[in-house]
Amino acid sequence: MEPEALLVTLDRASPVPVLRQVYLELRRAILAGAIPPGGRLPPTRALAAHLGIARNSVVAAYEQLLAEGFIEGRVGAGSFVSRDMPEPLELPPPPRPPPAPAAIPHAGQYGTAPFNTGRCSLDDRTLQVWRSLTARHLQQLDPALLGYADPRGALALRQAISRYLRAGRAVRCEPEQVVITAGAQQAIDLVLRVVLRPGAPVWLEDPCYPAVRAALAAAGARIVPVPVDAQGMEVAAGVAAAPEARLAYVTPSSQYPLGVTLSMARRLELLAWARRSGAWVLEDDYDSEFRYAGRPLASLQGIDDGGRVIYVGTFSKVLFPGLRLGYAVVPPELLEAVLSARLLSDWYPAALQEGVVTDFLEEGHFAQHLRRMRQHYRLARDTLVEALRTHLPDHLSIEVPDQGMKLLARLRPGLADLDVAAAAARRGLVARPVSPMFLAAPPIQGLMLGFSGHEPGALRWAARELALALG
Repeated sequence: MEPEALLVTLDRASPVPVLRQVYLELRRAILAGAIPPGGRLPPTRALAAHLGIARNSVVAAYEQLLAEGFIEGRVGAGSFVSRDMPEPLELPPPPRPPPAPAAIPHAGQYGTAPFNTGRCSLDDRTLQVWRSLTARHLQQLDPALLGYADPRGALALRQAISRYLRAGRAVRCEPEQVVITAGAQQAIDLVLRVVLRPGAPVWLEDPCYPAVRAALAAAGARIVPVPVDAQGMEVAAGVAAAPEARLAYVTPSSQYPLGVTLSMARRLELLAWARRSGAWVLEDDYDSEFRYAGRPLASLQGIDDGGRVIYVGTFSKVLFPGLRLGYAVVPPELLEAVLSARLLSDWYPAALQEGVVTDFLEEGHFAQHLRRMRQHYRLARDTLVEALRTHLPDHLSIEVPDQGMKLLARLRPGLADLDVAAAAARRGLVARPVSPMFLAAPPIQGLMLGFSGHEPGALRWAARELALALG
């Protein structure tokens, strides 16, 4: 065969080495049937002259094809396409373009831009302790940590979390009920897998946490929006809309995104409904450790006498998201099913970090870290509130939270939060619009602005930039 008949072309500007290009082009020609099984390839010298390259590159490409079985050599005759190749040989159809990825709730939340939510601070003291504990566990590495582990998580860590929750959150739990997970989102996912069947009605706060809305949709749940007022979820509205609901998802300590607290009357009403109907309540206690006025509020689970509340917490908000460590306190009735679901997807937690977190809790470092971070975040909150009131007094109405890592800024009439968020993004800010978080209730126009994990100077600058974005 003459070299011209192969239609082999090279891209001189490509970073792919010439040898590799020749190999790929020849393989393409063979697979496409340009040279049939048993057909003769051009001599290496002729092909090299045709392509204007060194003969060594063509020889190396032929050798690669020979090693892979595409061609065979015959002494004194040259190189031929292997007779073992099927005929006719057709290339597989080109792969279909991948489907567009599903919308990810909180797209862009992972950056460091001012006002982004869910960010944490680690001061020098916490970093020093964390390095020391990590070094200790690496130096005294238990070989058992390198093998398979308990799907619930290490017993020592579950005991430490149980003690912390009983003392700090008034949660009723034993270590046997604690399941360590890769963050709160995995804990929620496990619960949904166990509790729900496709089409099952679920109460969801309106407005709501978008990631949980997406998880419920993925689980095939029938979402029942339940409005939220100044006392939290309107339980009576949920009962009227779907008394037979299988699950109610709530953020009682600090409703996401409005920040209101579920009143005691509503808590008792919710628990009474759950007992009466045999439903479950999923309590997402995502940032209750950071309370700036008085002690942290007691958990909903702690006043549940019927064992209907599944409590979920996380260290991603109180330490750092990269730790990927959350937990669920599971009622005994559901424990076996939750562990079975865990084994189907993620056998057990990362054991090496569990020892570090256990010592961080047991040796008192966690409590000290929380005290320092409360002071740090309170300062950040107050700085942001002052800066917003200084630079945007006519544009925003600020609700100063007693708890959490973010605040809600309501926009004056005539401003649309989606437009404001887009304008802020053009100036390098992440101002999360609240209106898309509403399901059926009339949406408010507001911005969710994070202050934790941002230094005061950055927050002052960001407030000025937001004012410029609004003109």
